[in-house]
Amino acid sequence: MKIGITCYPTYGGSGVVATELGLELAQRGHDIHFISYAQPIRLTEPQPHIHFHEVEVSRYPLFDYPPYDLALATRMAEVAELYDLDLLHVHYAIPHSVSALLARQMLCHGPTRRKLPFVTTLHGTDITLVGLDRSYLPITRYSIEESDGVTAISEYLREKTLKEFDVKNHIEVVYNFVNCDVYLRDAQAPKRRLEYASAGERILVHLSNFRPVKRLTDVVEIFDRVRKEVPSKLLLVGDGPDRSKAEWLAVQKGIHDHVIFLGKQDRVQEKLAISDVMLLPSELESFGLAALEAMACKVVPITTRVGGLPEVIEHGRTGFMAEVGDIETMARYAIDLLRDEKKLDIMGVQARASAQARFCSTRIIPQYEQFYRRVLERSS
Repeated sequence: MKIGITCYPTYGGSGVVATELGLELAQRGHDIHFISYAQPIRLTEPQPHIHFHEVEVSRYPLFDYPPYDLALATRMAEVAELYDLDLLHVHYAIPHSVSALLARQMLCHGPTRRKLPFVTTLHGTDITLVGLDRSYLPITRYSIEESDGVTAISEYLREKTLKEFDVKNHIEVVYNFVNCDVYLRDAQAPKRRLEYASAGERILVHLSNFRPVKRLTDVVEIFDRVRKEVPSKLLLVGDGPDRSKAEWLAVQKGIHDHVIFLGKQDRVQEKLAISDVMLLPSELESFGLAALEAMACKVVPITTRVGGLPEVIEHGRTGFMAEVGDIETMARYAIDLLRDEKKLDIMGVQARASAQARFCSTRIIPQYEQFYRRVLERSS
């Protein structure tokens, strides 16, 4: 198949999933065309069957805010025409599905009168925050209902969408995935570990885009409590608006030398593979991709009991969950686990086994392929 993929190319779960999906599909022989204003962050080197088409937005004095959605729709239609795409797969309802809808209409009424079905994958913020803003709700609902196929990354998000938007079309749950051959604890992990911590120290890790919903200062608060009882380091992978708050809090707590801000990383699996525990105290996670990637690397996630996380983590077996803001409980889970080498090892093994059995890319990618075929059959 020839598939156009549009996502936000930034350091967030939806962009990561869309990029990894494109890479996996390309390895299975499909031609993948990424269409966005910038190259996705995990698209780091040339790959067979992978193409990138930049969306250029004209900046006229007339526009205070350049109309990216219109430029995107035009580029989608151009790429579809030039490369004979079979379908578009857009990640995030707003504005991507609206742009795909315009592109479909443009081609339908153009000289070739061709059909271009599009699939929308809902990732979370497009539904839980943006979509529920009254000014965006009608267009979000319309773009979902006009999609030729809709997927959601968790049962939680599917039910949330059906309830809040009252959409009538079917929403298929296709979970996020992880490449278990890439995300693993390899033989070099012990050596790389010594770059950040001494032989007697534990390593905790947090991976996100550092937005307020991730509650980055809670991560620092939890680590401060852990550090008082267990010699340890904290790796913070990513960047975003709450970084400065976390840096200042680490200074105030006197633990700044033990909190390592790594910034955005291309090969996050290498940082996960040297860690013992992941801290993810988010306000909301529609799935929890970072937790899944950690689990594949035998890292035990300690998270909040929100959104789709209970669909990923089995409390007490593959990770631990607590209520939002309950930093004392999350710190206690981490301390008890880091003090018990045997339990840490067992839970790490169980976490990876769960990731392999339920969320490995070899299981999830065929679900997308089957979904695409059904959409194409209905649209023919």
